[in-house]
Amino acid sequence: MYNGGKILIGIIVFLLFAAFPFYNNIGKVSAKPEPKLDTPVIQQLAEKKCVEPKEFMKAEHMQMLNDWRDAAIREGKRIYVNSEGKIFNISLQNTCMNCHSNKKEFCDKCHAYAAVKPYCWTCHIEPKEKRS
Repeated sequence: MYNGGKILIGIIVFLLFAAFPFYNNIGKVSAKPEPKLDTPVIQQLAEKKCVEPKEFMKAEHMQMLNDWRDAAIREGKRIYVNSEGKIFNISLQNTCMNCHSNKKEFCDKCHAYAAVKPYCWTCHIEPKEKRS
């Protein structure tokens, strides 16, 4: 190995650059956001339940919205029956955003934390914040 020293230095430099994002963020923990559920519509509900249980909605809401889009636009289905048998209209703006009208507090904080950019508002009209 005639160039062993140069190769070793090259590997070390590569590892430093590859590990930079990890050691640059040590100690910089962001607090997990808690969605605000204090909208006027939610406060007036007798039974404060979403379309599906909270755990399901946290994990699967994007897949559900994609399924709703396909059902409504491609298949013409506008009715959703949840796991408890309750019927809802398939509508982002009229079903979801009716209760979750605080988009900045409810949607945007979690999406920023997860570093995702949903494309809902490329087709839908972005809701105006309702004051309580």
